[in-house]
Amino acid sequence: MIAPVTALKSLADDTRLSLMLLIQQQGELCVCELTTALDQNQPKISRHLARLRSDGLLIDTRQGQWVFYDLAPLPPWLARTLTDIAEAQPELLAPHSARLEAMGDRPQRQAAMC
Repeated sequence: MIAPVTALKSLADDTRLSLMLLIQQQGELCVCELTTALDQNQPKISRHLARLRSDGLLIDTRQGQWVFYDLAPLPPWLARTLTDIAEAQPELLAPHSARLEAMGDRPQRQAAMC
């Protein structure tokens, strides 16, 4: 169970909130996609992903050379909060989504190869 204070402290950072909203919108994403979408360097994104993972908000899956991040099972109140933020503030995700859509050579997911 994710403690509300832990979740809220973790999401109080703009980068971590953007990561969570983007992953909620897009589904699992790898570090290279997230660095492109947020226009940040890999060490910074990895540090934020590690915090979200250690706080129980994200899970990671390795597929060959790729590590994909997805939302952990979230309490309903937290999932609703993320949805409400995304709906109330679409401008938070718009530039990230546009950069992600423009990205070439995105890694292929295992499910897409079946």
